[in-house]
Amino acid sequence: MLTLVRLMAWIVAIGLVAVTLSPLEARPVIASPNLERAGAYALFGFLLALSYPRRWGLALIAAVALAGALEAAQGLTVSRHGRVIDFLVKGGAAMIGGLAAQGLHLLLARRAAR
Repeated sequence: MLTLVRLMAWIVAIGLVAVTLSPLEARPVIASPNLERAGAYALFGFLLALSYPRRWGLALIAAVALAGALEAAQGLTVSRHGRVIDFLVKGGAAMIGGLAAQGLHLLLARRAAR
């Protein structure tokens, strides 16, 4: 099961890279941009922290670092631009997702100990 969650986390990471650095016209639109950003990074943070339960703190840092790196890399593309507010949405959502995963992990561990 852990292998499947890790695979999903890295597939989401690849998707984030592709969508973030692709031309703006090629970016799929499902909802408002901030809602899409928050949902995608919350999912990534959740899956990454769940994938590495012993290193969930590092997983959180990695998720936020990816958000920052991709936001900065948008400045290297022609049709995209990185903004601090976008990073705050992405990084904050990744942290919320990661903390939710850690909470779930602790809850399940406590339940299993009974």
